[in-house]
Amino acid sequence: MLELLKILQELLNLVFFLFGIFVVFAYLALAVISAFALIHYMRKNSFVDYNKILSSPFAPSVSVIAPAFNEGKTIIDNVHALLHLYYQDYDILIVNDGSKDDTLSKLIESFSLKKVTYAVDFRLEHKEIIGIYKSTNQSFGMLTVIDKRNGGKADALNAGINVSRKDVFVVIDVDSILEQDALLRLAKPFLEQREKTVLTSGSVIRIANSCEIESGKIINVNYPKEYLAKFQVLEYNRSFLMGRMAWAKLNGLLLISGAMGMFNRDVIIDCGGYSTKTVGEDMELIVRVRRHMEEINQKYDVVYIPDPLCWTEVPTSLKILGNQRNRWTRGNMGTLFMHRKIFFNPQYGTMGMLGYPYWFIFEWLAPLMEFFGLIYFIFLAVVGASNWPFFLMLLTFVYSFAIVFSTWSILFEELTFDRYKKKTDLIKLFFTALIEPFLYHPLTVFWSLMGNYDYFRGKKTWGKMERHGFTHSA
Repeated sequence: MLELLKILQELLNLVFFLFGIFVVFAYLALAVISAFALIHYMRKNSFVDYNKILSSPFAPSVSVIAPAFNEGKTIIDNVHALLHLYYQDYDILIVNDGSKDDTLSKLIESFSLKKVTYAVDFRLEHKEIIGIYKSTNQSFGMLTVIDKRNGGKADALNAGINVSRKDVFVVIDVDSILEQDALLRLAKPFLEQREKTVLTSGSVIRIANSCEIESGKIINVNYPKEYLAKFQVLEYNRSFLMGRMAWAKLNGLLLISGAMGMFNRDVIIDCGGYSTKTVGEDMELIVRVRRHMEEINQKYDVVYIPDPLCWTEVPTSLKILGNQRNRWTRGNMGTLFMHRKIFFNPQYGTMGMLGYPYWFIFEWLAPLMEFFGLIYFIFLAVVGASNWPFFLMLLTFVYSFAIVFSTWSILFEELTFDRYKKKTDLIKLFFTALIEPFLYHPLTVFWSLMGNYDYFRGKKTWGKMERHGFTHSA
């Protein structure tokens, strides 16, 4: 019996060790690929004149769709930002998804809105539209506000797509602030690609907490004051600059952030629009549309742009951030299980052989492995069978790798877009990287575990999200 337990222990030690080595090499590979992709992108686009897209007759017309639920604190700032985007042919659709606060009344008062009769193409299902509003002020002629019964973000997006009459649409979180040339940069891939159908283009998301806003524009980029927001700066850098950039290069990207992305309207409608059966509608849509294109053998492209075109307010309370990460986990699991046919299926190309397995292993399985590995070590320590020298060596290696990886992401940011100009901000970034593995990472693992628990017990709700609003310049 003791011999059997010893063999089992050695087997488990080997499993956890090999999994850790696999994780390290996978992250290193993604970092190298993203570095080359970034260099190529910077060289290719360093002399591009995006203003030429403004006058191009081939530039797609764009609808910017922003669902809003209880967004009264930031809604006016964000609409003003959208009204000042550089683009020739675009409109703005704010979808008030049954807000219980003053979101709609603020919009009506600030933009002189009146209810109008409007023809809607009901090809996608959604909750009832109560009214559609247009401004009596010609300065806000491109603004349309859709007031509908609450149905969730996916339902609101489907309503916006039905009302839209443009070639492509851009989905944004209404608490986001876009760079003025965001539409130009997102539209560029739709103009360049002739051999493939461009499904969507997305970009880097940056954190607006503590930044100064004036008339809906970022005028001063500041490193966040709140520690939870500081940790998320590092997390977003790693995810967007070093993760999604590499997966786009490998043609295995499964997610365009719900905070901002431009989509081919006709293809999205043909595929049924956003699903209201999952809380991860952004990821599920990309996987479903890519799966459809693979099954009909049509060439397509999912484009990722490393430019930081969108700024968003991130949660700064443990409860709200936990709710968000819980929902992300449940959304990821829902998509992976719903489309499990793709897993290591060569019919789906890179998505099936690399993209899906990566999301399955690293986005879903890795936190579970980490948790059970900790439980396993505690058990060994209690029974006196732990190998402390090996454990301390492994812990030092993992911590060092985490620091190096975070530092690499900071270096990517500074060598490319350099948004944090103050030297003190860089010092704070490095300090945050040093303490993140001990303070923030355990929280993300815990939230992932709770997301797994809530998914298997059938929880479908989003969880409450609150906005504090942006800092305004004097």
